[in-house]
Amino acid sequence: MVQPKVIFLDAVGTLFGVKGSVGEVYGEIARDFGVDVPASVLDEAFYKSFQQSSPMAFPGVELEQIVAREFEWWSAIARSTFQAVGVIDQFSEFETFFIQLYTHFATALPWKVYPDVRPALEHWHNAGIKLGVVSNFDSRLYLVLKALDLAEFFTSITISTEVGAAKPEPEIFIKGLEKHSCPPEAAWHIGDSFDADYQGANAVGIRGIWLKRT
Repeated sequence: MVQPKVIFLDAVGTLFGVKGSVGEVYGEIARDFGVDVPASVLDEAFYKSFQQSSPMAFPGVELEQIVAREFEWWSAIARSTFQAVGVIDQFSEFETFFIQLYTHFATALPWKVYPDVRPALEHWHNAGIKLGVVSNFDSRLYLVLKALDLAEFFTSITISTEVGAAKPEPEIFIKGLEKHSCPPEAAWHIGDSFDADYQGANAVGIRGIWLKRT
């Protein structure tokens, strides 16, 4: 097998994941504001809200407006989550709660790096392969990668909110390739989503690799 020039990796679900569950993290911080909901209930409501939302990409939005749009996008999902479980009115200041929640996910605290990640990154780095992240995450990814001591491995980070297109759309993969002046056939993309990562990469000529985490 010919060694690739660049290996792109997805972020959440591939490099790192949430400790426990999203519902546990949401519930823990909500309790600090006097709102108590079982983690499993919150988790189910969150994923329904997340799946029903539009892709996190803002085509045509000026760069300086992106961070605010990301915040609004996630705030709508959090609000929908707590509305779905019937406790939104228990928050005296939901916006204050959400700011704390949003900031929390920009740190290392809610995340775990999968045990196979660092050995793989070190192996590819030592082999002289350039590494990049292509993700439908938001601008907090830069902070999270640094906090998890992963940023040093990557020479490019390409996120949907900055590109204006989310995986599996071809634009985000093409933008990643452009950062390395790399033709599609010389790149791999590894991710945990069959549709967004595997099929999205293959559609533009990148070798897609589906990482099936349990």
